[in-house]
Amino acid sequence: MAGHSKFKNIMHRKGAQDKKRSAMFSKLSREITVAAKMGAPDPDMNPRLRLAVNNAKSLSMPKDNIQRAIDKASANEGDDYEEIRYEGYGPGGVALIVEALTDNRNRTATNVRTAFAKNGGNLGATGAVSHGFERKGMIEYPESAGDEEKVLEAAIEAGADDVESGEDGHTIWTDMEALHEVAGNLEKVLGEPESVKLAWKPNLTVDVAEGDAPTLFKLVDALEDDDDVQTVWGNYTVSDEIAETLG
Repeated sequence: MAGHSKFKNIMHRKGAQDKKRSAMFSKLSREITVAAKMGAPDPDMNPRLRLAVNNAKSLSMPKDNIQRAIDKASANEGDDYEEIRYEGYGPGGVALIVEALTDNRNRTATNVRTAFAKNGGNLGATGAVSHGFERKGMIEYPESAGDEEKVLEAAIEAGADDVESGEDGHTIWTDMEALHEVAGNLEKVLGEPESVKLAWKPNLTVDVAEGDAPTLFKLVDALEDDDDVQTVWGNYTVSDEIAETLG
């Protein structure tokens, strides 16, 4: 069970998830509908749907919205979305993986390519950067869930692989296949997590230089603001000093 990173290595800077609620709920609804269409409309029988519903709940999405998204799939309504992964480089050689759900591949590709080009990056081919990441399960808890020792002990008992604890909470890593089992075990000890999801964990991280940080965050913001983009992962860390200058 390895160490404890002071910074979140793969997610955008703190506060980046504070998006407009309507846009956030729209993306969550899209993921719920796609998950329900691909398997059973019952979260207990469909692990991907269970993940999507749990994440929606953790972000305070109303139950009616969640049920409506499931019903849309059951009635075979709504657009047919396909999952696409884009990979590229941002300022300072930062590697980025962009996960999208789209009903128009050309529109999404154009938007993603434009975001990279306008913000100091360049889009690569699929596989260009993902070899530097591992596909893992990620469970997040707030700092209030317990101190580092308590969370580490609970994670070991639950069968997790690794824990990163810092000022902004605890991130627990698992094998993809073990995600639901580990999350269930942890919930018995630590309570309900902030999020449970599949993630791209970088094998190595890049320290972002002060000059590159504003442009990198503009790029990540531009990608995340696109309706078709579900998640943006990166292999960067930003020091507290640089983060404070960005506000």
